[in-house]
Amino acid sequence: MNFTDKIIWITGASSGIGESLAIDLSNRGAKLILSSRNEAALNKVKSNCKNPQNIEVLPLDLEDYSNFDLDVSKALSFFDGIDILLNNGGISQRSLAKDTSIHVDKRIMDINYLGTIALTKALLPHFIQKNKGHFVIITSIVGKIGSPLRSSYAASKHALHGFFDSLRAEVYQHNIKVTIACPGFVKTNISLNALTADGSPYNKMDKATYNGLSSDVFSKKLLHAVKRQKQEVYIGGIKEKLGVYTQRYFPKLLSVMIRKLAVT
Repeated sequence: MNFTDKIIWITGASSGIGESLAIDLSNRGAKLILSSRNEAALNKVKSNCKNPQNIEVLPLDLEDYSNFDLDVSKALSFFDGIDILLNNGGISQRSLAKDTSIHVDKRIMDINYLGTIALTKALLPHFIQKNKGHFVIITSIVGKIGSPLRSSYAASKHALHGFFDSLRAEVYQHNIKVTIACPGFVKTNISLNALTADGSPYNKMDKATYNGLSSDVFSKKLLHAVKRQKQEVYIGGIKEKLGVYTQRYFPKLLSVMIRKLAVT
């Protein structure tokens, strides 16, 4: 796959991984639609890209997913179609399950899971009609391995795996591809914006997040996987990727290792 002139819609594009993907894809000649809640930040990302004339900004709140059909219609009108939907938007968590309000659990599921699949479903008829398309979903290693302080975040990411694995089988006949990308620790603002037990932001940078991959490195690795149309890819440090395979072959050992993680 060559990204030149591909029309790519990126959610969560105002910072972090989404911003790096926008800059990288613009450098490769793609036409972009950038979405998040923060229109000012999106415009800043656009101005930092190589070809801003080939970029449109479409403010979008994944939590408000009741009428994405209108947003999809607008997105399709920009460049007369879409080739790839890059589902990157979401929110994390830093709280023990016993302390977390059910309203926080619901908000995380609304944004990470329901908002993502609602947008996917709204765009799906377009992909079916033209008999091709590519959904790229950024979940998390935590979508494969639950860990302390992230119970609802892990649940939302696990749910995405279930949905998109099923969707992949359903749309294969329409030449629609599905790539699930599972980041380990990536140095972004994800922990700063994470929800705590009462729904307030965590406002701290995790040490592991701070020492994670740069979002630019992650972007290059992800786009390499998308070009190869990989079904699932793990992008992170050795420990995160090793955890996935330890769970697969030695699940009891991984359970012991997870219990020893620091819980505050």
